[in-house]
Amino acid sequence: MLEKYFTKMSTVDRYQSSWMGAGIENYVVWLAGHDYKDRCIWSRVPLVFAFGEFASSRGATALDELPALVDVFVEFRIADHHQRTGSTRSMAKEVRGPVEQMLSVVLPGFVPTGRRPHAVPFAEVVPGFFDYLSRERGLRPLTVRTYRFSLDHFADYLGRIGVDSILELSPAILSSYIVDRAGAGLAKSTVRGDAGALRVFLRYAHREGILASDLSAAVGWPQVYRLSDIPRSISWADVSKVLAGVDRRDDTGRRDYAILLLLVTYGLRGREIAALTLDNIDWKRERLAIPERKAGHSTAFPLSSVVGEALLDYLRHGRPTTDDRHVFFRSVAPVRPIGSAAVSSRARHYLLKAGITVPRPGSHTLRHSAVQRLVDANFDLKTIGDFIGHRSARSTEIYAKVDIESLRLIALGNGEEVL
Repeated sequence: MLEKYFTKMSTVDRYQSSWMGAGIENYVVWLAGHDYKDRCIWSRVPLVFAFGEFASSRGATALDELPALVDVFVEFRIADHHQRTGSTRSMAKEVRGPVEQMLSVVLPGFVPTGRRPHAVPFAEVVPGFFDYLSRERGLRPLTVRTYRFSLDHFADYLGRIGVDSILELSPAILSSYIVDRAGAGLAKSTVRGDAGALRVFLRYAHREGILASDLSAAVGWPQVYRLSDIPRSISWADVSKVLAGVDRRDDTGRRDYAILLLLVTYGLRGREIAALTLDNIDWKRERLAIPERKAGHSTAFPLSSVVGEALLDYLRHGRPTTDDRHVFFRSVAPVRPIGSAAVSSRARHYLLKAGITVPRPGSHTLRHSAVQRLVDANFDLKTIGDFIGHRSARSTEIYAKVDIESLRLIALGNGEEVL
């Protein structure tokens, strides 16, 4: 297999004759089988070969000795190449990724750092908390995951300030944590969500007798006023500029164009697009089904001709061949479905490419733009809320604040009469 990618036989001989020769060959077979581009194989093989030579110089003679040397090799590689590459963090990622990927191929049971199960925060000292959220409070898995993220941040903060146990918690520590989160440049709603999760956690720990007193009241509650934020939508002319910036001549462009159209046509969330499967598209009835929305219900949309054509173009000429039923996939190997973060990242990419400046650009920018177009067309808020999957009409009321045409009429009225 190496001969297919490296024309110089001296290079092939060097790789094959090394003590990791069989492992390198197996890795190349794996890369090819997972549709990695030739240029990717050309860059990864020399790197894993260099790792093998480095490991040999440190006395390694067996594959199972290699995992212990990954961190050392990454540091060595950064020190040797940092002057030419710039970012230490990106360099570490570029080195660690292929090396750990190779180890996952040649060493049964090895799990790359980024794929290792994340420890459940406070699982040992406060067992059963996340089961309590699911079973007693009836929270959905996505909401429980949000609680985990919030408590991860809290656990990290305690580690930074040297607090080893929640038994050491005090009102001062809890207050300083909220101040720390608020000073991190996060939206007030995010800090409020973290505070809410922490309050629930502390009440549960007290209920279970783990904490002697209920400290939940000591957690600051950032004030967020209803309807205080204006949705970050853009004009329809800017939406057209974003769509025009997509090059649909390649697989990535076909995929991204379909994603952007779903955002601006139906106001879908990033996670709803990432979760789409082929079964959600009814071509005969021209329907698009969005199951398990945030409100807990499903929505069936008419499949517009523009969106349908974009989806067909991607499915026929861009989507990889796979048994997986998801609609959208990564454009680079390994082949797997995209996540909600990727949807937002691609939206941000095209917003910036179009030269559009908006706070926190991403998929929600285009979702808000779809909603604002409905507001401008004088649809009632209940209809709009149902369309975009809001849990209550109150969630949609904020869009009434930015009814641009109505505000313009007020601004152009006889204001001098009040003088």
